[in-house]
Amino acid sequence: MNKSKVWKMGDNIDTDLIIAARYLSSSDPQHLAKYVFEDMDSSFASSVQDGDVIVAGENFGCGSSREHAPIALKASGVKAVIAKSFARIFYRNAFNMGLPIYELSMSDDISQDDMLTIDEQTGKIENISNKQVYSFSPIPPFMQELVRSGGLMNMAKKRLD
Repeated sequence: MNKSKVWKMGDNIDTDLIIAARYLSSSDPQHLAKYVFEDMDSSFASSVQDGDVIVAGENFGCGSSREHAPIALKASGVKAVIAKSFARIFYRNAFNMGLPIYELSMSDDISQDDMLTIDEQTGKIENISNKQVYSFSPIPPFMQELVRSGGLMNMAKKRLD
């Protein structure tokens, strides 16, 4: 299992913070990745590493119902988002784009730069930094297939082939 570095965020992180509206003229993932969280943390896009995770509080992904937000996160290298709760439209868009998200009520116990391992099959997150193990409800098999396929369109293409 790969270790993932934590980027800690608070409550009500909206899609405008994830990717500002001024960049929505493109849906190119690599273009969007350059501007993820620009208005909140201008160093995020240049500092995030492939396989890092975001850990947040309540209502992650609220605001506009843009698919650009999970596309930008995934393209930036974010492996997953862990939060206490997600806005419903972001939840659906994330899986449709192949970005796994996990609801964890104990997200306050995880700190910036902690190192985690995530086992999506068993619903376990191990915080290597503070030696705690957390449980979340594993995502349903269909949603796991969406993530493994890289999103809804890729899954549909594979089924047609």
